[in-house]
Amino acid sequence: MDKAILERSTFGEWLRMQREARDWPLRKVAALLDIDTSIVSKLERGQRQPQREYVEKLALIFGEDAGALLVLYLADRVAYELAPEGCSDEVLQAAEAKIKYLRAKNAKQGELEF
Repeated sequence: MDKAILERSTFGEWLRMQREARDWPLRKVAALLDIDTSIVSKLERGQRQPQREYVEKLALIFGEDAGALLVLYLADRVAYELAPEGCSDEVLQAAEAKIKYLRAKNAKQGELEF
């Protein structure tokens, strides 16, 4: 996945770009995901966040790398959570440091616990 897409697009915008590039109607994507058309529309408009299971399905549907699409999905989750707080780069750096700390702390257990 292009780095510009990761940095300048939301998951919903990516979904719309992929769907429109194939000239697919919303109902086709909805049928492939086994969800209602209105949910796909809300995903594209950023009014609803996707379930994680959709990420893997969409990667298969659109021939995208699942790992790269997961990065876009998780970045959206973080951004949507922190954006209303008006957080600074300092907060993001502190969060990154905390994640590294938690990984190191729990490495012996083999699982990250929160």
